Amino acid sequence: MGKLLSIVVYCWSAGLAIAVGAAVARFLPSARREAVREAIHTAIAFGGGVLVAAVAFALVPTGLQALPLWLAVPLFFAGSLLFMWIDATLSRRVGSRAQFMAMLLDFLPEAVTLGAVFPHDPRLGALLAVFIGAQNLPEGFNAYRELMASEESPNRVLTMMLALSLLGPVAGLLGYYFLQSAREAVGALTLVAGGGILYLVFQDIAPLVRMKRHWTPALGATLGFIVGMVGEKLLG
Repeated sequence: MGKLLSIVVYCWSAGLAIAVGAAVARFLPSARREAVREAIHTAIAFGGGVLVAAVAFALVPTGLQALPLWLAVPLFFAGSLLFMWIDATLSRRVGSRAQFMAMLLDFLPEAVTLGAVFPHDPRLGALLAVFIGAQNLPEGFNAYRELMASEESPNRVLTMMLALSLLGPVAGLLGYYFLQSAREAVGALTLVAGGGILYLVFQDIAPLVRMKRHWTPALGATLGFIVGMVGEKLLG
């Protein structure tokens, strides 16, 4: 399989996990049942842990390798400021979209990175695709439930999630054609995304995890972070 086709397949497969996660949320039994509610809160925590792991093990290290600290720090902080403004604006107009935005912030820069590194190290690109897909499953699940809380149509949301998976190949090909030798640009992109994700996790996602008289859902954050630890070791 040629490099271009491999990038398209890997990026689309990783993005398809978004739609799979959304489909699981679509056909989950009623959230009025206590066990289902606890599972949902655990999934939210798991997705938050995966997002924090993506920041810690993928996005920030990529940025710090490409840029000096004096530039990396303001870019990371600028990402938080930018998505604070976007989050506040969307909340006033159409309600929270924090998990949906965090999912895209995570997926697209990593797909760009996959496309940029694949020609130099196909094995690393394949492992990165697996890591991205593992992240996208819980993120698609959580983003679907968030959008449904805004009274969107289930079929419309599922269709949108499926369409979003196609952004993966677009981002991957962008990285392949334009950013193979532009390490600084990839680094800036990942730092801004990392700052935005970290803000959204602590502003909007983490507060949704807690359930009164339930202590297990927060363990999902630990499990999600472990996914990132394993991915970092495999990719390292």
